[in-house]
Amino acid sequence: MTDQDILANIKTLVAREHELRAKATSGELDPETERRQLADLEVQLDQCWDLLRQRRARLDQGRSPDEAQVNSAHQVEGYLQ
Repeated sequence: MTDQDILANIKTLVAREHELRAKATSGELDPETERRQLADLEVQLDQCWDLLRQRRARLDQGRSPDEAQVNSAHQVEGYLQ
């Protein structure tokens, strides 16, 4: 996966987030489903951004960015704790 692939995935996830919010606002989606799906999207976005940061850090260190791997949701969400 390249940086461009990751950025495209981020763009897709953000579009899905906007779509979910619009559906919730129009009443097409109940609040509980919206919260659950948004929480899942946020984790996926965090994982994408983390992977992109890893790739860029490896490149800055003269290492292969292709060695970067997606960290688990638990690990990515635990960075601030």
